[in-house]
Amino acid sequence: QVQLVESGGGLVQPGGALRLSCVASGSIHSISVMGWYRQAPGKQRELVADITSGGVPNYVDSVKGRFTISRDNAKNTVHLQMNSLKPEDTAVYYCNAHMLVVVDAQRYRYLEVWGQGTLVTVSA
Repeated sequence: QVQLVESGGGLVQPGGALRLSCVASGSIHSISVMGWYRQAPGKQRELVADITSGGVPNYVDSVKGRFTISRDNAKNTVHLQMNSLKPEDTAVYYCNAHMLVVVDAQRYRYLEVWGQGTLVTVSA
């Protein structure tokens, strides 16, 4: 069994900052892409940022220059530093990971795993 556990959400004023963290645990062989998605009320879930195992980041245009994604491969963690937050950043943020998990001594299985979500509210 593998899981992603997020932390760091909360209430912040416009212009403020938050740092989200996500830790993957379980019988993990390797993780390729880790990322953050968000879903605002009444809207579809969208990719915010993701990062490859080699450290190459990708951002949605609306957060470029404000958000920074990073990861620690040794600790199976990914972080999202969010600066200059705007009310339109309000959403539930979900951690996502594409990984190979250990089935037994000779077999692996591909899984896409989601965290439970953490709420970020940007409001005065």
